Amino acid sequence: MSLEAKQIDLVDYLAALGHRPQKIRNKDYWYLSPLREEKTPSFKVNRSLNAWYDHGIGKGGNLIDFGILYFNCTVSDLLQHLSQYQSTPISFFHQHSPAHNLPATAPFFADEKKETLSEGKIIVLEARPLAEISLLKYLKKRHIPVDIAEKFCKEIDFLLYGKTRTVIGFQNNAGGYELRSADFKGSSSPKEVTFFDHNKEELKVFEGFFNFLSHQAINKQEIDPLTNFLVLNSLSFFLNQRERMEQYQQIHLFLDRDSAGMKFTQQALQWSKKYIDQSHVYKKYKDLNECLIKQQEPRHKQSHRIGRRF
Repeated sequence: MSLEAKQIDLVDYLAALGHRPQKIRNKDYWYLSPLREEKTPSFKVNRSLNAWYDHGIGKGGNLIDFGILYFNCTVSDLLQHLSQYQSTPISFFHQHSPAHNLPATAPFFADEKKETLSEGKIIVLEARPLAEISLLKYLKKRHIPVDIAEKFCKEIDFLLYGKTRTVIGFQNNAGGYELRSADFKGSSSPKEVTFFDHNKEELKVFEGFFNFLSHQAINKQEIDPLTNFLVLNSLSFFLNQRERMEQYQQIHLFLDRDSAGMKFTQQALQWSKKYIDQSHVYKKYKDLNECLIKQQEPRHKQSHRIGRRF
């Protein structure tokens, strides 16, 4: 299976994950990086070599190298995930599939307009309360209590390339969904932020919804929220949310501690003293969810934990 996995066309595979090239130059396909947030495409796939390179992080390799970073999993877990595609309508084991001569287009909702499935669009079929066992196990793996997830998420069925998937969906203010499961990460259009207005004078800002859910889990006993919440769903929305954010007396930033997240945090701190960097709470980790997970692992029981609310 390892040899077969390396033969999977990277362009086809990225499309199945919901990523489309922003530009194509000969055999080079340029994407907004699937591994991080960015505005200018710097993730390149050379289709003739079937290899990728992310200029933003200085890493590259074959599909297995990509999958391990993308899903943050082991080789064996990735190979098990890739085996699911053997029966997919797309020929993932065929190099240079003609399906990707199609133009890059955004996903859409089933009730918005009719399109052919060959264009690789995500069609949301149904939203319902969380119940699927595999999704509940995924929440447990991410240390998110089910009762917390049920307040903010739905179980979503969607169609992509003729294949139906069931994932966790977190709705944004425009009606689109952030879509997650153990083996899928994507979103349906329209892409937008998610804002929770509790009529408070302070605001907490999160990059992704699992970090927001982690905050809710940590502050589970908090009956009445002390602040409003803004989930960006993409760091690319940070700048255009400045006007909304600066309406508040204090803005607490819980952005990722990677280069992009720290860059925007530092920029905000220069804008105004209203901004407060809260990432020190999880300074040893990439984000709040990773911190929550690690702090609840057995080997960390004797170390400092996120037991307090914030």
